[in-house]
Amino acid sequence: MQRSVRVCLSVSLSVIFLKFGLASVNAATVQDDTRWSRTIERIASSVVTIQIDQARAFDTEWNSSGQATGFVIDAKRGLILTNRHVVTPGPVTAQAVFQNREEVTLFPIYRDPVHDFGIYRYDPASLRFIQPTELPLYPQGAQIGREIRVVGNDAGEQLSILAGTLARLDRQAPEYGVGKYNDFNTFYLQAASGTSGGSSGSPVIDIEGRVLALNAGGASGAASSFYLPLGRVVRALKLIQEGKPVVRGTLQTVFSYTPFDELRRLGLRPETEAQVRKRFPNQTGMLVVSDVQPGSPAQGALQPGDILVQMNGDLATTFEPLEQILDDQVDNKVRLIMERGGAVRAHELLVQDLDSITPSSFLEFGDAIVHTLSYQQARHLNVPIRGVYVANPGYVLGAAGVPRGSVISEIEGTKVNTIDDFEKVAVKLKNGESAMLRFFSIEDPKAVKTAVMRMDRQWFAAKHCVRDDKAGVWPCTTWPTDGVADPPEPASTQFAKTADPILNKLAPSIVLVNFDMPYPVSGVSERSYYGTGLIVDAKRGLVIVDRNTVPVSMGDLRLTFAGTIEIPARVEYIHPLHNLAVLSYDPKLIGDTPVRPVVFEPRQLVAGDQVWAVGLGPDSKMKSQSVIVASLDPMLLPLSRTLQFRDANLETINLVNGPTDFDGVLVDKQGRVLSSWSSFAFESGREMQQTNRGIPADVLMEMLVRVQQSQPVYSLEAEFIPISLAKARELGLTQEWVKRMELHSPERRQVLGVARLVGGSPAQGLMRSGDLLLAIDGVVVNHFREVERSTQKAKVRVTILREGREVALDVATVALDGSDLDRIVVWGGAVLQKPHRALAAQRGIARDGVFVAYFAYGSPATRYQLWAGRRIVEVDGQPTPDLDAFIKVVAGREDRASVRLKTVTWNEAVEVITLKLDTRYWPTYELHRSSNGWKRTALN
Repeated sequence: MQRSVRVCLSVSLSVIFLKFGLASVNAATVQDDTRWSRTIERIASSVVTIQIDQARAFDTEWNSSGQATGFVIDAKRGLILTNRHVVTPGPVTAQAVFQNREEVTLFPIYRDPVHDFGIYRYDPASLRFIQPTELPLYPQGAQIGREIRVVGNDAGEQLSILAGTLARLDRQAPEYGVGKYNDFNTFYLQAASGTSGGSSGSPVIDIEGRVLALNAGGASGAASSFYLPLGRVVRALKLIQEGKPVVRGTLQTVFSYTPFDELRRLGLRPETEAQVRKRFPNQTGMLVVSDVQPGSPAQGALQPGDILVQMNGDLATTFEPLEQILDDQVDNKVRLIMERGGAVRAHELLVQDLDSITPSSFLEFGDAIVHTLSYQQARHLNVPIRGVYVANPGYVLGAAGVPRGSVISEIEGTKVNTIDDFEKVAVKLKNGESAMLRFFSIEDPKAVKTAVMRMDRQWFAAKHCVRDDKAGVWPCTTWPTDGVADPPEPASTQFAKTADPILNKLAPSIVLVNFDMPYPVSGVSERSYYGTGLIVDAKRGLVIVDRNTVPVSMGDLRLTFAGTIEIPARVEYIHPLHNLAVLSYDPKLIGDTPVRPVVFEPRQLVAGDQVWAVGLGPDSKMKSQSVIVASLDPMLLPLSRTLQFRDANLETINLVNGPTDFDGVLVDKQGRVLSSWSSFAFESGREMQQTNRGIPADVLMEMLVRVQQSQPVYSLEAEFIPISLAKARELGLTQEWVKRMELHSPERRQVLGVARLVGGSPAQGLMRSGDLLLAIDGVVVNHFREVERSTQKAKVRVTILREGREVALDVATVALDGSDLDRIVVWGGAVLQKPHRALAAQRGIARDGVFVAYFAYGSPATRYQLWAGRRIVEVDGQPTPDLDAFIKVVAGREDRASVRLKTVTWNEAVEVITLKLDTRYWPTYELHRSSNGWKRTALN
C-alpha cells in the first residue's frame, strides 16, 4: 500500500511540475510569437512576388511563364535577390509586385554561373506608395537548431509565412535531373518547412529579420526544404555595389563532401586526418573529387576519388574556402595537394573564368534557338565544353530531326566549337538551302548522327542576340537577308519493276508527300506530316492528297518521286468540305521521269468487292494489300476540341482488315483508281487519333475539275446525319414521304436530318437543327452526294419537315474556294488569323473578330491568358471585326504598354483581359500569301 501511494504521489508531483512547465513554455511561446509578428510586419514590405516570362529557351530552361519570390537587398540601388532559376540564364521579362500591389519592371543584372542565386534591378523612383526596407544578409547566423521563417509567395499566395528549424548545414546540393539546372560545389541548408511552388527566392530569416539563407527547392512528397548559403551572395552583392565585375573561378571539377570513414577507405592518411580534425574539430569530412570535366585543365591531373587537402598552402576541406581561392585566382595557377590511395600528389592547375564557359549569346533562326554548349549541360553529357547546343529545335531543326538537347559539332564540313563557328556558315544559307549537320543527343552522347537542315528565311526572323547585364536585356542583330535558294537542277529517274503488276501500274502515279507547318493555325498543332499523293495531271503537275497530310495551305511542301528525286511543291487547293487537297509541282524538275496520271474508275463499291490498297511508306517503299470492301458508311466524327477541320456529309469506304500503316488508293485488278485510301484525323477526348477510309473516285474527280477550271464549290452550309425511316416516322414523316423515299432509294431507307448549321450562313437564319430534309428544288434527296450535287448553284429551294409540317424554304448557298488560309498576324506571342470555317461549322459561331490560333510560352499571350480558341472582338473598346481593324487599333503601341481585350470563347462566353506588350522579345509581324508565295513583313 505504501509503495502504491508513493507512486501516486510521484505521479502527482510530476503532473504538477509538467503543468508549471507548460505555463512557462506557453509564456515564452507567446513572447516569441509577438517578436516574430513584429519582425514579419517590419520586413514584409521588402518581400516581392516576381512574375517571370522566359522569352526564349536557353541552356537548361524552356521558354515559359511563372512566378516566384525575391526580396530587396539594396533599396537605394533597387536590387532584389532571388534564385538563378528565377533570374534565368536566358532572355527574361519580369516584374515585381510589392505587398501594396505596386508593380515595377525588373531587369536581370546578375545570375551566378553555378549557384542558385541571381539579382534583379528595378528603378526605386518608380515606387510611389511604398518604401521597402532592405534585408541584411547574415550568413554566419545559420546554425543547427536556429528557428527560422520562410517568407514569400508560396503556392501562389501573395505572402506566406512558413516556420521551421535548421536541421542540417551540410546537405549536398539537390539534384533536379539530367538536362536541368543543378547546383554543385556548395553545401545546402535543410529544414522541414514544406515550401512549394512560387516560394523560390524567398528569404530565410531569423527572429531579428536577418536573412540566413535563400530558399531554393524542396523534396517532392516530403516536408524538407533546401536553402542556399549566402557566402558567395555576399561577395557578389559587394562587387555589384562597388560597380565591379563579379568574377568567378573554376577548375571544371566537381567536389563532394565525404565523411571521414569513407575517406579512410579512399586512402586518407592518418596524419592528414589528425591534422584536419585538430584544425577543424567540428568538421566531419573533407572534399573529394567526384567529376572532372573532359577537356578541362584538370583532366589528366585529377580523377574521381582524389582527396583535396591543401590549396595554395592552406587546408581547403570545405566548399567556401575552395571557392574563395578560385574566385580570387582567375587566370592564375593554384597549387593543390591531393591524396590518392594513400599517396600524396601535388598539382599546379590554371583557374578558368566561369563566365568564359557560360553562354551569354544565342542564335535564333527558323524558330530554333542555339548557343555555345554550357558547363551545366556539358556536365550532364560528360563531354568537353565545345559545340553548339540546341536549346529549342524550333521549326527548322525540328523538321530536320534534331531534338532539343542535341549538340551540333559540324555544319557543312566545318567544325563547330562555338556559335560564332556555326554562324559563319549558317548566315550565308539562303531560304530553302540545305546544310549537312553532325550532332549527338543528350540520350546518346557517344553516337554521332547526321541530318540535313533546310534554312528558313521566310517564316521567321534570323538574328544573333547578346546579353547586356548593364541594361538587363539581350540586344539582337538581324542577319542580312540572303535571298532564296536556287531551284534544284532537273533530274530524271525510272520506276523499279516488281513482280506485282498492280504496283508496276501504280508506281508512276504516286509520290511521297512531306509537309511541314511553321505555325499552328486553324486548330492544327502538329508540325510535320507525310503521306501518299496521287498524280492526277502530269502536264500541270497536280497531285491529290488527304488533309491529314496537308492540313492547311501554310507550310513547306516536298514531293519525292520513286524514292530518288525530291522537289519543292506548293499547295494549290484545300477542299473546304472534305478531307482532300491538291498540290502542284514544276514538271520540268523531274526531267524525263515517266510519271503518268492515275486512271479513275468512278463506280460505286459494294460490300464484298475485292480491291487492292496501294500506297507508300515514309521511306518511299511501295506497299500493297488485297482487301475486301466491308461497307459504305457515313463519316461521323466527334467535334474537335481544338476547332480543327473535321469532315462531314460524306460516305466513305470501310475495308475488312484494311491497312493502317499507309495511305494511298484503292484500285481494281487493272490498277484503276476506285477510291482514295485517306487518313482522317479526329479527336477522341483530348487525344488526337486517325483512321483510314476510302473517298469514292467521283469526289476526287469533281474536285479536280474545279481546280482545273477555277470553279468554287457551293455549300448549303448544313451538316446532316442519316435517320432511319422508322425513326423519321416517329418524328412525323408522313406515309406518303416514306413511300417516296423508298422508291427513290430502296437500298438507303433513310432521311437526312439537320445536325448543325454553319454560323453566319444564310441557312442558319432559315433552317434549324432537327429539320428533316426531304427535297431540293423538288427532287427527293436522302444521301450526302445527292445534296452536294444538287446545291451547286447560288440558290436552292429546300423542302423540310419541321415539327410535323412540311416547309419550303429558298436558301442561298455559299461559294467556297480552296484558298484556305492566306494571312496571319503574330502579336504579343499569339498567332492571329481570320476565324476559319471549322469554327463556324462545328460551333455555329459567326466568323467575325480575330481568332487566336496559338500562343507561345513565355509571351504576353501566356502571361495574360490569351488562350487559343478565343476570338478578340474589341481592343480598348474599339471593335475588331477582322485583322485589318485589329492591326489599325494596336498599331504604334510602345513596349510594356497595356491593352484591354474583349474576347469570346467557342461557347460565346465573354471575358475581358488586359495584356502588357513586350515588343522587344515579341514583335508584331504579318505573313501574307500572294501569287509569289508567303512573305513576312514587320508591323512594329
